[in-house]
Amino acid sequence: MNTQNRFSKRYSFEFFPTKTEAGAEKLLATAQQLARYEPDFFSVTYGAGGSTRDRTIDAVIGTQTATGVPTAPHLSCVGDNKQEIIELLDHYKANNINRIVALRGDLPSGMGLSSSELRYANELVSLIREHSGDHFEIEVAAYPEMHPQAANFKQDLLNFKRKVEAGADAAITQYFFSADSYFHFVDRCESLGINIPIMPGIMPITNYSKLSRFSESCGAEIPRWVRKQLEAYGDDIDSIQRFGEEVVTRMCERLLQGGAPGLHFYTLNQAAPSLAIWENLKLGERR
Repeated sequence: MNTQNRFSKRYSFEFFPTKTEAGAEKLLATAQQLARYEPDFFSVTYGAGGSTRDRTIDAVIGTQTATGVPTAPHLSCVGDNKQEIIELLDHYKANNINRIVALRGDLPSGMGLSSSELRYANELVSLIREHSGDHFEIEVAAYPEMHPQAANFKQDLLNFKRKVEAGADAAITQYFFSADSYFHFVDRCESLGINIPIMPGIMPITNYSKLSRFSESCGAEIPRWVRKQLEAYGDDIDSIQRFGEEVVTRMCERLLQGGAPGLHFYTLNQAAPSLAIWENLKLGERR
């Protein structure tokens, strides 16, 4: 498992594009606050079926311009045809964007995979490489606890391997709360000859009810002991956040000590929860 130690540590933060001007201003303020910690990059999500396309573009270019931190757009293939994707790649290249998070993307209600020219993330990675060569560093998704729509773990690993073989440079995992699930996943990847950096996705715990709903939909398991303690706090938000910070910090310590090549924080457009973990880990002193 320690083979990932050969990769230098890197740290990144993820945002989502907002619907209002006030939200966009808050996102930029959050990015500027986080930029002071010199992350390796930011990323900005992309709505189901490309539903946030313009807002993602604006957030990516605006954030990189304002902060100087390389900012990567998420790009999905579901709902977009090849020409639209190529035009988007050219637009990003012209605006000095050099990293892409390539995903299949969520299916909007009523849409099937057969309605898209590209159906899987490995096909999107191949298209990016064919059209743009090595201009973009390509991140892809990984699922230590298995993609919720995968038939089984073996099939999910083979799907991941196809993305790597298509030209992915690195991967970011779905969030999880068990370091063992990450280590087991990396071990299985290495047994298949997959040797790209696999960045653990880290979700700070700030609101249990929202976290529980989202985790159910995306297949992220909340360990029973964590769930029961969070349930016991009820509406005591301060206790939930203190406990969550402790749990996630300890997990991050174990991940880094065990050879993880860095951390990718799902910020939900808030700086404080991720920075609390950052400060607990004293990441600035490790760089």
